[in-house]
Amino acid sequence: MAFDGITTACLTRELSDLVTGGRIYKIAQTDKSELVLTIRLMAEKGGGQVRLYLSADPSLPLCYLTRKTRQAPLQAPAFCMLLRKHLQNGKILSVTQPGLERSIRFEIEHLNEMGDLCRHILVIEIMGKHSNLIFLDESGKIVDSIKHVSSLVSSVREVLPGRDYFIPSTQGKVSPLEEDEASFRERLSQAGFDPAGLLMKTYTGLSRQMAEEICFRASLFHDRSAASMGALEQAALWSAFSSLMEDIREGRFQPAIYYKKADGGSVPADFASVPMTMYGDLEKREMDSISQVLEEFYDQKNDLTRIRQKSADLRHIVQTILERDVHKYDLQLKQIRDTEKKDKYRVYGELLNAYGYGIPEGARSCELDNYYTGEKLRVPLDPQLTPQQNAKKYFDRYTKLKRTYEALSKLTVEVKAEIDHLESIRTSLELSTGEGDLALIRREMEDAGFIRRHVSGKKGQSRTPQSRPLHYISSDGFDLYVGKNNLQNDELTFKMAAPSDIWFHANDMPGSHVILKARGLAMDQIPDRVFEEAAALAAWYSSGRAQGKVEIDYLERRNVKKPSSSRPGFVVYYTNYSILAETDISMLREVDA
Repeated sequence: MAFDGITTACLTRELSDLVTGGRIYKIAQTDKSELVLTIRLMAEKGGGQVRLYLSADPSLPLCYLTRKTRQAPLQAPAFCMLLRKHLQNGKILSVTQPGLERSIRFEIEHLNEMGDLCRHILVIEIMGKHSNLIFLDESGKIVDSIKHVSSLVSSVREVLPGRDYFIPSTQGKVSPLEEDEASFRERLSQAGFDPAGLLMKTYTGLSRQMAEEICFRASLFHDRSAASMGALEQAALWSAFSSLMEDIREGRFQPAIYYKKADGGSVPADFASVPMTMYGDLEKREMDSISQVLEEFYDQKNDLTRIRQKSADLRHIVQTILERDVHKYDLQLKQIRDTEKKDKYRVYGELLNAYGYGIPEGARSCELDNYYTGEKLRVPLDPQLTPQQNAKKYFDRYTKLKRTYEALSKLTVEVKAEIDHLESIRTSLELSTGEGDLALIRREMEDAGFIRRHVSGKKGQSRTPQSRPLHYISSDGFDLYVGKNNLQNDELTFKMAAPSDIWFHANDMPGSHVILKARGLAMDQIPDRVFEEAAALAAWYSSGRAQGKVEIDYLERRNVKKPSSSRPGFVVYYTNYSILAETDISMLREVDA
């Protein structure tokens, strides 16, 4: 869902109910386009402090209440200093939204340098690349803004000190909160495009998703223009539209995040401040606060995007080396298949040495008794060589192919081990959720020689971000731990796990080591459901997660061994149980490691 006018209306009501009457305690500009206001709440609203995050970043403009702290620069930028001068300890009189615009106005009362009471307005505009934070005086003139917009940049509106402030998006669009049925039907009859397109183009604050939701509630689809709708269809659309606007006017919001299944798990697909009936097939998680919805939704989205971007160089290196090794391995296997004829050349040589005296000079071939099989064997000959010279030629071929076979047999084992290692690293990169995970994977790749080791400038100058195994609680209260990369797998299996704990891993494919803490119980004393849930974790955190079901091996940890000088994450075991597990871990609860 775009941060549309309806989401803004929900947020405005939430902020108005909570921070009106509060005082601005701290102002920090944590980035060139974002502010964090620390607000002391009134005693009748619970007291304490809240942080209001305001971002005019063109790629992701946001506004919500947050508990997170953000690092501010040692020297505050000029815009931040201006706000501190005027708004420090200022009282928030009101939080309003003009119409259904993507804009929130904070009216603040404060004392000036002379001790006189005066008012200013802080406006956040959440309008994509045109987003801005603008500081106004009481008359509506711009005092300053976090981003200046001159006439060279925009011919519609200048955002510069001394200019009059107005919202350009009101031009040409109508506020849906003020619409009546007669005007609505008239617009429908004149529209030449689909109903959802009409709603989005005509009314302020409606995103494409919300316009489609209104049409979905009215049981209308995109296969016709709004002008061709009958009276009953127009009535149904007006009913859905007016009902939604009434909910907004009355503040009947239901903030929620909607999740979709992806490779057996759930990922955030969308959010909304009102019920989205068209998302009936998606998992819905309702929340009390739209701020909580916005923070959690964009944190999850941003985490996935950020880690994906940060791991791009490692994924590229792994893919490049992997493609090279797979090509090399295929060539080596082909060469090994070519050496399979070596024993035939040895037999040719032995038979020629045994029966060569009876072969006529200049013969191109001969039939000899093969004393290994008791059958006749035709042996090709070089007519310019004697039988003994032909025998020596075949023995030379045999010796060469034998040496090639011995060398390739060792090389293919090494290359296959490297391929398996790279595939496990690739799986680990896909499972990474934080910078600490990437730091461990980078260290593993440095140890393996895949990339150059990074040397920091000064001792202790850089610290590796912390990364711990994932921790889940089963339905029966058992602790389950998941290693997210090979180094973590080794530590989890051979340092954290007790000998009696149960070890799980996907059969014959890269994946995480999963440990079920047995609490000193024997395997037959642990409920079957716990084994199924632990196996589901091993299936989900493996390269086979897209298959839906994965064969999982499990056994007591005491029977898992690590060969000396083996690669990280590599283990061997000889007796195990198996279970076919589904890649669904929705029944498990993740806790802080």
